[in-house]
Amino acid sequence: MRSILSLALVLLASAPELARGQPVPSAGELVQKFKSTTIFWQQFEIAKKIVEAHDTHILPQLESLLENDDRHLRGNAAYILAAIGDELGFGVITTILEDASDRPEGQGSLGGRWSLRGQIISDRYYAVHLLGELKDPKAVPILIPLLQDEQVNYKVPWALGEIGGPAAVQGLIGALSESSTDVRVVAIEALEKLNAKDALPDLRRLLGDNARSDFGEQVSVAEAARKAIFKLEQHP
Repeated sequence: MRSILSLALVLLASAPELARGQPVPSAGELVQKFKSTTIFWQQFEIAKKIVEAHDTHILPQLESLLENDDRHLRGNAAYILAAIGDELGFGVITTILEDASDRPEGQGSLGGRWSLRGQIISDRYYAVHLLGELKDPKAVPILIPLLQDEQVNYKVPWALGEIGGPAAVQGLIGALSESSTDVRVVAIEALEKLNAKDALPDLRRLLGDNARSDFGEQVSVAEAARKAIFKLEQHP
């Protein structure tokens, strides 16, 4: 599950911008394109363009999508509302985190095999991702308890690192004591990104932690801590 979602989100992050020299679509045109796109990461790229336009007149056109059976597409519509300032959107995203109801097959497949549990995990993971993309500090107290949720905890430190601020930093320092190696490594990376010098004493305590993460380069906690300490000590 994680590898499929991670690949999709990498593609999302690296999707090409609109070609230079091409006319910029209006907010209304972007909404129509948004509605007709069913691949969630492609749709999210359009969502970001709609947010940049910041045209509140288009928000009513998106409200019907907040009940879409596909929670990824629902979350994308909610992201637009939340990013433009409509509290309804933020509430829809956080509700997905608690939603264990039945749903049709969609984004939760793994190697061609679909399961309701896999679908729910996939949807919750994406909701955490969207909260990170929003960078809204009020998501921090929602995210921190999820550090102990085995379905999505490895994504939470990334989201906290995107949001930043003192509360997020304290949550990430606390995450350094979590049992999950993945959580500890991602928390270290987020603290490094946030230039969180307050974390240095806790990071130094991890220099003997040789447990390795299950993703990417599969670095050990000690290796990640050593790199973060070096950067934090060098950075003004």
